Parts: sequence; C-alpha cells; structure tokens
Amino acid sequence: MYIFNINLFWITIAPTYYGLMYAVGFIYAYYFVKKWMKLSISKMDDLLFFTFLWVILWWRLWYVLFYDLFYYLSNPLDILKIWQGGMSFHGGVIWVVLAMFFFSRKYKVSFLNLADEVCLTLPVWLFLWRIWNYLNKELLWFANYKWPLAVYKDWIWYFPSPLLEATLEWIILFLILHFFNLIKHKKLKFESNYFKKSKINDGQVAALFLLYYSLFRVFVELFIRTPDVQIWYIFWVFTMWLILTLPMFFVWVYYFFKLR
Repeated sequence: MYIFNINLFWITIAPTYYGLMYAVGFIYAYYFVKKWMKLSISKMDDLLFFTFLWVILWWRLWYVLFYDLFYYLSNPLDILKIWQGGMSFHGGVIWVVLAMFFFSRKYKVSFLNLADEVCLTLPVWLFLWRIWNYLNKELLWFANYKWPLAVYKDWIWYFPSPLLEATLEWIILFLILHFFNLIKHKKLKFESNYFKKSKINDGQVAALFLLYYSLFRVFVELFIRTPDVQIWYIFWVFTMWLILTLPMFFVWVYYFFKLR
C-alpha cells in the first residue's frame, strides 16, 4: 500500500507504509539505545550499519526458505521485492544477536546489557509492523465481523486480528519489559521468590522479551491468526511460525533462570 504516488518525468516516487514502518522503527531504536547505553554517534552509526541491511536480508531470506521456497525458486527476482512484504521474525532475531555480539566485541561493551536495551525497542517495532498488516489487510481472522475497525477485503468483512496482536506485542509487552528494566536500573523495587533483592541481571530483560513474545504469538497462532495460505497447517495443528518458535521459547526459559 502506497502512502502517495508521484510521477516526476520518468521517475516514480511511491513510498509505502511498509517502508515507513521500518524507517520509524530504526529511528526510534537508534535514539533509545543511544540514550540508555550512552554511546557516541560513531558507535551508534556502526551499530546501525551492523543491523540495518543485514537484519532486512535475514528477515527476507528466512521467509523465503521456510514460508514460500517453491514460489521463490520459480520467481527468484521476487526475492528482492521486500516492499511487498514477506519477512520472518526468526531470521531477524538470529542476525540481531550476531550483530550485537560483533559490536560488543569490537567496542568492548556488555553484550547482555546491549541486548536488554535493543529488546526494549522491539515492542514499538512490532506495533508498527502490525499496523502495516492492518493497513495492508492481511493476517486476518474470522469473516463476517462487522463491528468497529473491521477489515473489508474481497467483499467480506474480517476481524482485525493485527490490531489485537499490536495490543499484545506493543502495549502489554512494552509495559512488562519497562517494568523489569526499572528494577534492573534500581528505579523500582519488587520482591518475589524469583527476583531476590529486587535485582534483575544483564540479559534477563532480553530473555523476558523472547519469553513473553513467544507466549503471545503462540496464543495468537493457536486461536486467532489464520496461517499462511501457501503452507496452512502442519499436522493439522501447528503453523510454521509455531514450529520455529518452540525451540526459541525453551532456550530462553533456560537462559532467563541461568542469568538469575
């Protein structure tokens, strides 16, 4: 979906909402991490370079490999059409972890602390992503829903499931992560059996992001979201996203308690 479309001589300028979401997300992450990590402009430029192009590349390639491989083998040039959508969260996570690792080694900063600050920006990313899904009329749920915010597509009204995902992945996840981040920075006290002496260690906020994001998406995948039409359900129950997420969920449960 284009924001506007202008033809200047032989050049067409047609920015998309998809590109706008990426731009706003990167700008927000840049200034948020810079503020909390107190990094110089040159270091932040390097961090942006480590992540920007490669994250998009890995997001795209992961989608191609796991979600629609046969189509892209027949239409290889379509792999480059990232403005049409088709990104996979798991591929982005893998590269972000690698990018943060290389950056932390180069500049001798804490990898775990950097991971915490980067993950604090991700709920805003996810919110923007879901708004684009809503505007693009995709990832919808059941039909014949005619209440406010319903999506009209192919002569049918649909429930706006991307907005429900945006609520879970932005507002609720945002509040959870910033609550524990305040504990980590000793701006809030909270006692329980799991958080002794109101202490959150480096890396635990990042682990919590992956834990809660996995839980929210598992809920959405099982009960709300219609799977990708080119794959549909695997073994009549599981979506591809769910299969790729379960190992990540258990790994980060382990690391959350190990980092404690």
